[in-house]
Amino acid sequence: MYAHPNLADAYTIRLPDNATTDPELLARFMFSHQAAWIGQLLRVRDTLVAGFGLKTAKHLEEFARSEREKHISIFRIYERTVDEIVLGEDDKHLDFRVSVFQETRAETAGGGRYLTVSTVVRCHNLLGRTYILLITPFHEMVVRSSMRRAALIGWPTAS
Repeated sequence: MYAHPNLADAYTIRLPDNATTDPELLARFMFSHQAAWIGQLLRVRDTLVAGFGLKTAKHLEEFARSEREKHISIFRIYERTVDEIVLGEDDKHLDFRVSVFQETRAETAGGGRYLTVSTVVRCHNLLGRTYILLITPFHEMVVRSSMRRAALIGWPTAS
């Protein structure tokens, strides 16, 4: 997505064979079943960044409520395909995209169903680069926790 990202990562988890193939439904499920500590972490983040004029999760939630079909959780939907949904947000310090991609792999590639969540961030300035440096460890914990939690609860099944 970006020629020179300041952050690019991807995490993959195996899906049950009967899980839905709809990436939007998978993304909505994962983001709506996050652990309580993630919400608490977002509130701390909001308190810290509000003074810098950055978008807060609270602000994004209010906007998302008014355009529910164009958002998943607080994230704007940028693109939808059969296998992938791309979410994200643009702000003065950075732009980011989150891809939720589901695939069925051939037996030669490990076989089975997989979900990959990848994030790409492009910083615009020193504030963005400092922000990414500080939040990257938390970002990794949040993504991994969200995927594990969804798996423990049980991914939505194909109808």
